[in-house]
Amino acid sequence: MPVYEGNTIEEAITKGLDALNLSKEEVEIKVITDAKKGFLGFGKKRAQVSIEPTVSEQITEAVVETVEDVIVADEEVKVETAVDELLAAKMPDTSGPKVLENLEDEEAITELALYLTTISKELNAPALVRLERKDGLLVFHLETDKQGILIGKHGKVLNALQYLAQVFVHRVAENKLSVVVNVGDYREKRQAILQRLAERTAEKVKQTGRPVFLEPMPAFERKQIHFTLSKDDHIKTHSEGDEPYRYLVVEPVKK
Repeated sequence: MPVYEGNTIEEAITKGLDALNLSKEEVEIKVITDAKKGFLGFGKKRAQVSIEPTVSEQITEAVVETVEDVIVADEEVKVETAVDELLAAKMPDTSGPKVLENLEDEEAITELALYLTTISKELNAPALVRLERKDGLLVFHLETDKQGILIGKHGKVLNALQYLAQVFVHRVAENKLSVVVNVGDYREKRQAILQRLAERTAEKVKQTGRPVFLEPMPAFERKQIHFTLSKDDHIKTHSEGDEPYRYLVVEPVKK
C-alpha cells in the first residue's frame, strides 16, 4: 500500500491526497506511526500514513477484470504479504556456515543470484536468474512463467525484490555494486511511463504553483525523473523518506 510521510500526521495525509489527487472522503487512511521529536536530535521520526481508495473507487477498476485476473490477483496478495514480511526484516539473512561479507565482485554477484533464486521459489514463482551488464549496472533478469506474480500490482513485488537485492549486495560485497532486478520487459516499459509521468507532473506543478509528491519508487527510477526534470529551469526535485518508501517531490522554483 502507498505510504506517505510528513512532520505531522496531517502533513503526511495532505501529501498523500495531493499525490493521489483524491479527497479524504474518497480514501481510507491508516496511521502507521506518529511523529516523534526525539531527544537532542536523536530518535526523531516522521509520521507515516497509508492511503488507499475506498471500496467504491476500487469496484470501478475491479469490474473490468477477467476471471483469470482475479485468480492471479488473489495469488499476488499472498505474495505481497510475504514480501512485506521480508521488507519488515529489512536485512537479508546472510548467516550460516559460509560467511558472506567482503566478497569479491563476481562472488557477490553469484551469491545474489542464488538469493534471488531462493526468494522466487519461496514466492511460488521459481525463476532462472540471468545477468546482464549494462551501462555500469548489473541487471538481474528473473525468467519465470509467473511474471505477474514477481512484478505485482503496480510493480510492488518487483520493487521490493529490487530493494532486498540492493541491501543484500551492499552487505556482502567489498565494493559498491549497482544492481537492477527486472522481470520480462517491465523496466523498459516502466521507463516510458516514468517519462510521461515526469512531463505531466512538471506541467501540473507549473500550472498550480504547488509541489507534487510522487509515489515511492526505487532510487534509479527517482534518478530518471530527476534527470528528465533537471532540464526545466522552472522545476526542482528532491527525495524524502526512507527506503523502501522514499519518494520524489517535484516543486516550482521560487523566483
